[in-house]
Amino acid sequence: MNLKEFGIEKDKNDVLKSFKSRFVNNPNEIYLDGNSLGKLPKISNAEISELVKNQWGSKLISSWNDHWLKLSEDISLKMSNLINSKPEEVLVGESTSVNLYKIIYALLESNQFKKNLVTDCLNFPSDIYVLDGLKHLTDENKLTILDYADEINCNYEILKKSIRNNPGIYCLSLVSYKSSFLYSMKELNEIADKYQSIIVWDCSHAIGVTEIDVKKSKIKIALGCTYKFLNGGPGSPSFLFISKKIIHQINNPIQGWFGHQNPFNFDHKYIPSKNISKFNAGTPSILSLLPIKHGLDITLEAGITNIRYKSIEMGEYLIKLIKEELFCFNVEIASPEKSKMRGSHITIKHDEAWRICKILIKGNKNRKKIIPDFRPDSNIRLGFAPLYTSYTDLYETVITIKSILKNKEFLLIDKTKNLVT
Repeated sequence: MNLKEFGIEKDKNDVLKSFKSRFVNNPNEIYLDGNSLGKLPKISNAEISELVKNQWGSKLISSWNDHWLKLSEDISLKMSNLINSKPEEVLVGESTSVNLYKIIYALLESNQFKKNLVTDCLNFPSDIYVLDGLKHLTDENKLTILDYADEINCNYEILKKSIRNNPGIYCLSLVSYKSSFLYSMKELNEIADKYQSIIVWDCSHAIGVTEIDVKKSKIKIALGCTYKFLNGGPGSPSFLFISKKIIHQINNPIQGWFGHQNPFNFDHKYIPSKNISKFNAGTPSILSLLPIKHGLDITLEAGITNIRYKSIEMGEYLIKLIKEELFCFNVEIASPEKSKMRGSHITIKHDEAWRICKILIKGNKNRKKIIPDFRPDSNIRLGFAPLYTSYTDLYETVITIKSILKNKEFLLIDKTKNLVT
């Protein structure tokens, strides 16, 4: 059986294949960018319209008591089911960067850990910006960024040595945005505990497609966006998890009214909530929250174990395709090849990556538009969302890239003008 036939057979027996119909799909498009923005669930489309037209348009402020105040609680409960936390340990609201700022600030001010701030070169740039903006609160007014031999794999020896010799507050992306490297959470959390350190995990590229069990992994703090594999919509609020073991040791630097113990008493004195609600700040963004509810429902229904299994299978299939069809064109794999060390995208490298992406996205009358993700300097990220990506999609993508390279179609793209010449 060749790889094309193998992919067709895998699609035929896929236990998740029915979920694709739950999303808005373009039949002439292959979407491999769910690791940046997930597709729109059809139910979200309908219910956002109902919220705007009836709950906001007709019922106005009465909808706060009728629908909206309990929406955040409902979504947080679903999120807690996904990550196996207690409901009072998780909330959904505000952006990942804002939540990261609040948490790092709170940890630095708590004096529970040494005031060293450390991250690594695989972390998402936005996280590094936030950390750099808080370095003035550290003992030495600096942020340490660990460098590895490449931007594909974490060097555990370097990271572990740093935790031992430079204990403090660490921030890591569970799945690296560029290479898809997947960290060993439990092992690193145990080392951090041993050396009086804490790791704040950014799960943005992992949540909804990898199995995150905060209890088994001994996570104390995790956060991440909901608009990638959870399909919460562009800019949808992030989630924040804080273990009950430390929630009473840290305080929200933004004493907003929704973090108050009794926000509708309108007291002049701020009394923080006794659970994670104290890390709320302003009024919930209802229009942005609603789609997360449905994205979580679909994920929970499909089952994260099933999703992760398919993700691993798709990754292995894609790597075989790349090796068989693209290696002869100087394409390299810039992701870990071992499944347990990888999230749900494969990054390939080629000197003409940018122009290849432009050709793929443009499509033509003879082939589908294919949407991957370019990352400087020469990386193409191929993200596969198990809820709506098929094995056939991956096969067609690789064969299309092969055709572009074989026929040197990328030469039609003017590098300077970003136009087809």
